[in-house]
Amino acid sequence: MVAGFVAVGVVVAIAAFIVAREAGRIAKHPPPALFNVDDAYEWVLTHLPDSVAVTLTPDDVRRILDFQVEFFKRKGVSANGSTGYPPGTVVIGGAETVAYILDRCAETGEAYLPAQVHGVLDTQLAYLRAIGAVGPPAGGENAGAGDR
Repeated sequence: MVAGFVAVGVVVAIAAFIVAREAGRIAKHPPPALFNVDDAYEWVLTHLPDSVAVTLTPDDVRRILDFQVEFFKRKGVSANGSTGYPPGTVVIGGAETVAYILDRCAETGEAYLPAQVHGVLDTQLAYLRAIGAVGPPAGGENAGAGDR
């Protein structure tokens, strides 16, 4: 009976050690944030400012987000995990992204105002920050405020 308690104690001690070691490893090197387009879409729909939400349908928001992902792929920001990360600092958002999305939407017969696209992209950026997929704005908190 004593041997059984000792055996259980050893197993519990080994399990506690392994759990503590893995928790420390994950704390030092957290796994990369995974972006899911459907989760992002739902989050953006929920958090989109009212001033933008009243001017766009859910299909409009989906279209803008899809073109943003397309833009990310063209810039090398988005990958399937097998190609690694793009070299250097990657800046997303701003005039180049909005211009790309407006052009792509126009090609499909849809027209949006830059303010509508900015509203969706700003909300999408908040989502990316919330899941830990992007860091703070380049150059500090107020950087990019004059880019619009």
